Amino acid sequence: MPPANSADPADALQPLLEDTLLQCASVERLLADIRLAKGDGTADDEHDPDGPTLSAEWSQLVGMQAHLLRDLHGINHALERVASGTFGRCLNCGMPISPGRLEARPATAHCIGCARALENR
Repeated sequence: MPPANSADPADALQPLLEDTLLQCASVERLLADIRLAKGDGTADDEHDPDGPTLSAEWSQLVGMQAHLLRDLHGINHALERVASGTFGRCLNCGMPISPGRLEARPATAHCIGCARALENR
């Protein structure tokens, strides 16, 4: 939900978008570092007992990246709904999404009832 002093939901979504883009860039830099380390042939991390392997780090970062890209997709769709005037209405049932849910999850596209039903499918 937008800050109390703003009537535009985009005011809450824009900082979320910027933060998610920064996180995406950070994860991509870390993945590039791992690609470089694995590509130069000198990293023998599979036999290093003192830390996680590059493969484990890679796997974790790829999972984080996938999560961030889903978030980014949701934020962009929420901004499209703001522009079209449909923001704040559930995409499934058309009913208003509660202000508390929008405050907790500004990019949400579903009311809590529909979100739970979709989750249980």
